[in-house]
Amino acid sequence: MRSRLRRLVLGATALFTAASALPAAAAPSQGRAEQHPSRDGLSAVIRYTEYGIPHILAKSYADLGFGTGWAQASDEVCTLADGFVTLRGERSRYFGAGAAAGGALSGARTNLASDLYFRGVRETRTVEKLLAEPAPVGPSREVRDMMRGWAAGYNAWLKQKKITDPACADASWVRPVTELDVAARGLAIASISGEGRFVDTITAAQPPTGAGTASGTPSSRPAARTPDAKAVAKAADELWGDPGMGSNAVAFRGDTTANGSGLLLGNPHYPWQGGRRFWQSQQTIPGELNVSGGSLLGTPAISIGFNSHVAWSHTVSTGIPANFHQLTLDPADPMTYLVDGEPERMKKRTVTVAVKDGAPVTRTQWWTRYGPVVTSLNSQVPLPWTGTTAYALHDPNAANLRFADTSLGFGKARSTEDVLASLDRHQGIPWVNTIAADRAGHSLYTQSQVLPRITDELAQRCSTALGRTTYPASGIAILDGSRGDCALGTDPDAVTPGIFGPARMPTLQDAPYVENSNGTAWMTNADRPITGYERVFGTVKTELGLRTRGGIEDVAAMADRGRLTVRDLQRQQFANRVPAGDLTAADVTRACAALPGGTATGSDGKAVDVSEACGVLTAWDRTMDTGSRGALLFDRFWRKLEQAVPPAELWKVPFSAADPVRTPNTLNTDAPGFAVALANAVAELRAAGIALDAPLGAHQFVVRGGERLPMPGGSGRLGVWNVLEPQWNAAAGGYTEVPFGSSHLQAVGWDGSRCPVARTLLTYSQSSNPESPHHADQTRLFSGEKWVTSRFCEKDILSSPKLEVVRVHERR
Repeated sequence: MRSRLRRLVLGATALFTAASALPAAAAPSQGRAEQHPSRDGLSAVIRYTEYGIPHILAKSYADLGFGTGWAQASDEVCTLADGFVTLRGERSRYFGAGAAAGGALSGARTNLASDLYFRGVRETRTVEKLLAEPAPVGPSREVRDMMRGWAAGYNAWLKQKKITDPACADASWVRPVTELDVAARGLAIASISGEGRFVDTITAAQPPTGAGTASGTPSSRPAARTPDAKAVAKAADELWGDPGMGSNAVAFRGDTTANGSGLLLGNPHYPWQGGRRFWQSQQTIPGELNVSGGSLLGTPAISIGFNSHVAWSHTVSTGIPANFHQLTLDPADPMTYLVDGEPERMKKRTVTVAVKDGAPVTRTQWWTRYGPVVTSLNSQVPLPWTGTTAYALHDPNAANLRFADTSLGFGKARSTEDVLASLDRHQGIPWVNTIAADRAGHSLYTQSQVLPRITDELAQRCSTALGRTTYPASGIAILDGSRGDCALGTDPDAVTPGIFGPARMPTLQDAPYVENSNGTAWMTNADRPITGYERVFGTVKTELGLRTRGGIEDVAAMADRGRLTVRDLQRQQFANRVPAGDLTAADVTRACAALPGGTATGSDGKAVDVSEACGVLTAWDRTMDTGSRGALLFDRFWRKLEQAVPPAELWKVPFSAADPVRTPNTLNTDAPGFAVALANAVAELRAAGIALDAPLGAHQFVVRGGERLPMPGGSGRLGVWNVLEPQWNAAAGGYTEVPFGSSHLQAVGWDGSRCPVARTLLTYSQSSNPESPHHADQTRLFSGEKWVTSRFCEKDILSSPKLEVVRVHERR
């Protein structure tokens, strides 16, 4: 248990409290901030307030990392330890080679594939080499100290505390970690949308059967046919359009708000279980850093958050973070490729993995100057390695350890300009946009991310026959790897070769609002569209998703109304409006009522009485509130409609780039699939014993500690802002678990005081441990659409009725 040290609060924290109350100009010097408060090693003071939120107080970056590592271990030790097993390439050793890898740190389907990849990263000393690079290419001294401190804090918790989480209590795989492990986790997160998605094919790619050696015996395999370009483009679109990560965010300019300060609402959509969860804290080094927000597990810095002057959030972008190079192989040796006619031997990476209850497994991977050889986009779309051709994946984020420094720069920022400055200096954001607002009333959107430097000119000049289809269709570049003049090149303001510099990033400053719901940068603000960027960043003048359309409608109306406050942001988060319903419900009910005899034929050929559904949908309030009747019926109908009707036939009024927010519209109820989808939805609910007008929350719920909690919100495919993607299990009562959806919510503004006005909510709660009192407390708040009032300033922290103070330190 956490010790209640109320009597020691002043004694333990007086120096910190006094210093943190000072303005920046009167703050302690950098030298004083680097002193350690304990003679026997690293230490920190952790003040816990309501819902187990830790406020970590330290005198140096190493001490801050120590307190963060300790506090994260306290809440998430089993999840963290599982991730470190992954990074060490030891999942097969402990859990079996064929078991599912979990997907938190890569897209590997099996433990064996995961281990082969991550042991390869470890054995080639990739992380050590990046750590040795001087900043900004490598991490700064502050971030190195935080990583070192995080590892020490995690280890100290393991040494001093007993694990109560049944997921890993007494498990031999829970072991101490090092700075290298923490850095490796940061690298895995950075590359999770590039190399991380291709782990299976990286570790499985092998030369063609009968391939000869360098001495010259040619392959006996005939050349495979060229992959179908349209299939490759579709697979690529699905690959990087994966809904496994998403988000909404909006920032408002000061002239739209009640007091002239900016406002920010962040609503990231992330997994509710596993190693991609957010974890909430405040980090303070008096006079040096004071920031609150959410961190991705295992990382030492705040990923999204706010301070006294600025707030920011991220949304997964449309940028394509990797590209392919088609290799021309030496006819005598398919492990040698040609560049400008000169042979270059692939690098052979041989990795051995220990396996539980079995012999070790050894496999070989093949790497080129561009990156690893891959042989598919997915299981349906091969990229064959033949006697003459192979494909290599290039992911610049596989050498990106700059994310933490970029985030730390945000934490120190005093304005949106400072946020941009951190992005420009460190260039470490891997696969997300940044949206920010500040106390002075400025707003910011920027797609400043690490992307391969694929210009439209380069793609036009160097795309292979396959790439000439995939690049315009999906942004996936497939370049001719045999030509030296097709190298990615260098922007003069880029920190490393082969990526875009800051000047090329789609950016919009000081618009009345900036909004992103994982759509293209083009429609960040409907009145100020962004154009002129390269195709690899995303599209221009193309159809928007329903969540983007609904988000722009909502926030544009809010900006026009003006006088906005944090309370307006809170209302937007839980409005639970269904744009798909607003667009189509009236058409659906009219077409439903016109069906002969009130019946429709399902996909199984059986007639279904749908007359009751017509009335239910007519009465539906077009929200996904837990008490909404008809929401579940519409949700199941819409999903089946998208399956039954091709996108080109769904709407009567097509998309127009001149009116992108309001088109396409008018549901095509004449499409044959319409009645089929309605019949299927009605039949499905009746077969499950679910009334067509059942309130949503009765069948969209999670169970925590035996308590059934109704869940508000809905699928992004319906356009709902408050995204929830639960799993359908009719036999168990409906939507019975939430693997993904709204996660670390924050609504932030400023008033005349020195303290930000902030409301937060960690939807799945702070701890994965079912024995923790903070396993489901914020999930109950989410169920009731309630928020946590942030305690940022010292007076608010120390006045918390739930205050618990813990001084943590190393024991040597």
